[in-house]
Amino acid sequence: MTANHEWTPDARELADLELLLSGAFHPLTGFLGHDDLHAVHERGTLADGTPWPAPVTLHLPEEHAARAGDTVTLLDPEGAALAVLTVTERGLDGLVAGPVEGLGPAEHGPFARLRLGPADVRKELADRPALAVTMRGPLDDLTLSEILATAEELEAVTVLLPLAYGETGPSVVRAALKARDKLPVGTMVVSVPLAPREDPAIDLELREHVADTYGATEHLAGPEPITLPGPPHRRGLVVFFTGLSGSGKSTIARALRDSLLELGTRTITYLDGDVVRHLLSKGLTFAKADRDLNIRRIGFVAAEAARHGGLAICAPIAPYAATREEVRHMVESVGADFLLVHIATPLAECERRDRKGLYAKARAGLIPEFTGISDPYEEPDDADLVIDTTHLSIEAATSRVLDTLRSGGWIR
Repeated sequence: MTANHEWTPDARELADLELLLSGAFHPLTGFLGHDDLHAVHERGTLADGTPWPAPVTLHLPEEHAARAGDTVTLLDPEGAALAVLTVTERGLDGLVAGPVEGLGPAEHGPFARLRLGPADVRKELADRPALAVTMRGPLDDLTLSEILATAEELEAVTVLLPLAYGETGPSVVRAALKARDKLPVGTMVVSVPLAPREDPAIDLELREHVADTYGATEHLAGPEPITLPGPPHRRGLVVFFTGLSGSGKSTIARALRDSLLELGTRTITYLDGDVVRHLLSKGLTFAKADRDLNIRRIGFVAAEAARHGGLAICAPIAPYAATREEVRHMVESVGADFLLVHIATPLAECERRDRKGLYAKARAGLIPEFTGISDPYEEPDDADLVIDTTHLSIEAATSRVLDTLRSGGWIR
């Protein structure tokens, strides 16, 4: 008996899905399985020997136990159905392979009018020679001169392919439109959501393959952008406290907020665990799935604040390492910094304090799945700062956090 699942892939997987559906990843028709991935890694081909440079994969979490023959409806972040994947293989690592079929035209954000597929571009080229230029950043004068000379030699139409992936996508398209104004009339700009690969050689091969599917007679890779991050005091920052109930994390977080507001040099967003549960996460239980969702919601709001240069302070228990890592990734993916502060006050001391009587209720079995008693707390091994408040005042603990922010350049 087959089953249908629903899943929202991550940003890279969604970008790959769009290229699969548009034909830009021809001859691929879906996500790769283990045999193809092994062949790609070993020989740069698919299992049948067809040249192919890079992994194109989709992963589902354990709770989606999709098996061969099942289908997975792939959703965008707003919940709209984009495509259906028919599962041909499910690996123990969560990798799911199979062909995908689109459910209608995708809705695009900025520069949607420039999001053309290979068939549309080839039709417009009408068999004319084409010089395809893939771009991840602006084109300098030397590259523009090379484009002009090569296009003239080939008597080719220039097709600028800004690889508009992620937060920098719109800026890359703007750079392509600006470059078009310096190139001959008839130069085309086509936005392609190709996610970068970590290995520069593989990334270049994949760019060449995509350029070929768009009808390139010749491909030219634009220079890689040089990004210089701003000074820390101008970058977004998330200070993420984690620790047991009663460890002192909320009290230190509030004191940190007050100290930073007194300084007045940063815009502060404060996301305490108890406050968040009354508003952002109202209705969620304390089961693991809901706890993880609560932390993801906190992480999302914090990342949005940090995206615009703000400083967010979060103080949930956040007992699970994998979910804390998800939040770190959310924050760093928008170009902000993440500071993990572990308030490592021992369980015995937290239970001795027990201001709210929660530990007593948990010991009596009145509170199920209570962190530290009937549910685990995974101590972080990647904390940027560790504080035990057993013999430390709140003022001293807050000073340690402020000293870390000063030494890191986040406040002056």
